[in-house]
Amino acid sequence: MWDYLSQHIYDDFILKDRYMYLVKGLGNTLLITVGALLIGVLLGVLIALVRIAYNNGVKSPVMRVLNAFCGLYLTVIRGTPMVVQLMIMYFAIWKSGRPVPVAIVSFGINSGAYVAEVIRSGIQSVDRGQTEAGRSLGLSAKDTMIRIILPQAFKNVAPAIFNEFIALLKETSVAGYVGIQDLTKGGDIIRSQTYDAFPPLIAVALIYLVMVIGLTSILGVIERRMAKSDLR
Repeated sequence: MWDYLSQHIYDDFILKDRYMYLVKGLGNTLLITVGALLIGVLLGVLIALVRIAYNNGVKSPVMRVLNAFCGLYLTVIRGTPMVVQLMIMYFAIWKSGRPVPVAIVSFGINSGAYVAEVIRSGIQSVDRGQTEAGRSLGLSAKDTMIRIILPQAFKNVAPAIFNEFIALLKETSVAGYVGIQDLTKGGDIIRSQTYDAFPPLIAVALIYLVMVIGLTSILGVIERRMAKSDLR
């Protein structure tokens, strides 16, 4: 039994340095995930601020257009599959682009739609008295939002944003549809060369599992520290 397993491990990972497909794939997966999350958070903050401002009575012509665009963006992005968005971006819009930057932008745009609603709920969860306190201190509406409301909102939604990071990590497994050698694609390349599906795909699943367990543990630490800070 051991000889059988060791032979499969050797053929699938050691022979011809096939394990490097997984290493390179993991690097691309992490690069896409981190880059997309940064874009998603930036987009999410901007969209949340536009929608909050509009709902609070800032209804100039420019704000009406921005709010309508944000509403359309949220509806379209949240209502269509991520893999379809990726393929449209790569094959129809960004035809001559390199696949990894295209994937970062595509996943970032998708993530922004979900982060926007998370941040908007976080801003709305801050007591309105905080805004009134800021204005009574002579701060403008902009300064009150930046210095008082947003820091508290980010603290409230930090676990949700971290969960979005975990979900985004797993969602990048569809990047292979546009020819990116991500972690999943790396395992599939090994399978196509050795005609042995079980070891490489199980290895891919275990790598994802280890990363998710590690990130979930970090999230637990963050939540406990935030809970302690609230008690002080």
